Amino acid sequence: MRASEEQLRGLMISGLDGDAGDHAALLRLLAPLLRGFYRRRANGCEDDIEDLVQETLIAVHTRRATYDRDRVFTAWLFAIARYKMIDHFRRSRRLQPIEDFEDVLIAEGFEDASGARMDIDDLLETLPDKQARMIRATRIEGLSVAEAAQADGIGESDVKVSVHRGLKSLMMRIQGGGR
Repeated sequence: MRASEEQLRGLMISGLDGDAGDHAALLRLLAPLLRGFYRRRANGCEDDIEDLVQETLIAVHTRRATYDRDRVFTAWLFAIARYKMIDHFRRSRRLQPIEDFEDVLIAEGFEDASGARMDIDDLLETLPDKQARMIRATRIEGLSVAEAAQADGIGESDVKVSVHRGLKSLMMRIQGGGR
C-alpha cells in the first residue's frame, strides 16, 4: 500500500518532534517510494538504484531539520532525490537527460530575464487542488497515470485531463496570460 502525502508528512513532523518510532516508520515507507522513483529515471542496474535509495534515506535523516513543516513533504523529498540522482550520474560519468519539471513550466527566456527561479510549490498552489495533486503525482513523483488514478481513487482519463488543464493554466500564467 502506498502512503499518502498526509501520512508521510505526519510521520515526518512526529519524528521531528522526537518520536523515533514514527521516524523509523517514515524511512521504511520511503524506501519503496524512492525505488520506484529511481527505477523510472535511472535506467541503471539494481545496485545503482539501491545505492541511490540509501543515499537519499541518509540525506532525509541527516537533513530533516531543514524540512519546513508548512510545506509539502514529498516535494522536499523528491528535491533531495533529484539532487542525489544528478550527483550519482556525475560521479559515474553517466550523465543522462533527466526530466526536469521546471523546464515544462518556465517560458523560454523567463529565467534569464528575471534572474530568478520559480518555486514550483507556490506555483502549483495557484491551481485547483486536483490539478495540482495530479501534476505532482505524474510529473514530479513520476507515477504513471494508472498509479496516480488508483492512488487518488479517480479514473485515468480524469488524471490526464487534470494534468493537461493544470499545465495549460500554468503555462498561461508564466507567459503572462493568466492571473
